[in-house]
Amino acid sequence: MAWDFSTEPEFEEQLAWMREFVRAEIWPLETVFHELRQDEVDRVYAPLQAQVKARGLWAAHLDPELGGQGFGQVKLGLMHEILGSSPFAPNAFGCQAPDSGNSEILALAGTEEQKERYLHPLLAGDLKSAFSMTEPDTAGSDPTLLKTRAVKDGDGWVLNGHKWFSSNASIADFLIVMAVTDPDARSHQRASMFLVPVDTPGVRILRDVATMEHPEEAYGKLGGHAEIKYEDVRLPADALLGGEGEGFLIAQHRLGPGRIHHCMRWLGVSARAFDMLCERAQSRYAHGSLLADKQTVQNWIADSAAQMHAARLMTLHAAWVMDTQGASAARREISLIKFFGAGVMHDVIDRALQAHGSLGYSTDMPLEAMYRYARGARFYDGPDEVHRQSVARQVLRGYEAPAEGAPPSEHLPTNRAAAREKFAHLLEAVTSND
Repeated sequence: MAWDFSTEPEFEEQLAWMREFVRAEIWPLETVFHELRQDEVDRVYAPLQAQVKARGLWAAHLDPELGGQGFGQVKLGLMHEILGSSPFAPNAFGCQAPDSGNSEILALAGTEEQKERYLHPLLAGDLKSAFSMTEPDTAGSDPTLLKTRAVKDGDGWVLNGHKWFSSNASIADFLIVMAVTDPDARSHQRASMFLVPVDTPGVRILRDVATMEHPEEAYGKLGGHAEIKYEDVRLPADALLGGEGEGFLIAQHRLGPGRIHHCMRWLGVSARAFDMLCERAQSRYAHGSLLADKQTVQNWIADSAAQMHAARLMTLHAAWVMDTQGASAARREISLIKFFGAGVMHDVIDRALQAHGSLGYSTDMPLEAMYRYARGARFYDGPDEVHRQSVARQVLRGYEAPAEGAPPSEHLPTNRAAAREKFAHLLEAVTSND
């Protein structure tokens, strides 16, 4: 089957508009974001979001009947490559995490009443959401170990647990919480998802955790990662999202497309760092010549270009597989791009920072912030090691060990003996002619 990542000329025009829009309208926001309150950030975004909606690019990850554009993963990947150049760009296009993933699972598993209450306002930009799964006391790489519990109580549920890194929870209107509902079930059927308004009694948002990416303590602002206690939170029966025990199944539908979007956004980050690397190489003079004339710097540029090209093709191929064969068919490709793309982004930023020296290390350039951002990519949405393990297991299913006592399949003495037997008549003819 031929691979085809092409898009229509009309969509290429949209991508061109996005490139200019993000550079002209979003990049400047990065320099003053820290000076703005969240309500001021919302006011800045409002006219930008109106322009995006007018172009027909709003919430492009969902089908038209849900208010999206139904673009498919290849087109979404190309969009996210542009949006990835700034952490603030997705919010202007209605496809920011975690809202985009949450809207996808609401569309997949929500009842009509849940869609009316949560999904449609979320898509319109009238509500904000968070996904609350990671816990401080269990391994994030193994979500089967979750401790947060939801216990049936009459017609409803009582929720207790401790979560953190619930992104944007401190500005969210509602949370999607993963909790164990049947601790005795099979490991991937223990948990369920619940829709929890943040003002529900017993929901305590303790803080936004300062991180390597955002080391300054802040609260109630876009991009925060909240720590939350759920203490005897009483939920009605209709708070359950999907069926009991379907939490992991629903989460997988959320994570597959999200990982493709992550990887394309990382290419956007990489491309911006690459541009800075090349500009620096052409302008910085040291030790008798421009950096562009140094073989080491030339190697950095060539290696970066090759890695970015490989990651881009791998990611678009994963998107194409998902578009043409479904998310489950793309599991191997998604795991490959997740750890490979994260490594490429880190390497390209690292080279750009090195070329800038003290300037790159300073906050006068965005490289140090990009570097801190890149480090997290190696463990969120599944650490590199888990994705490598997943790929290796899938690859190894296609191989079998030789029968007991048999040599390796490429054992030359054995194969030579078999070849002599197979071609004996030819070898005899050659010998007799001699």
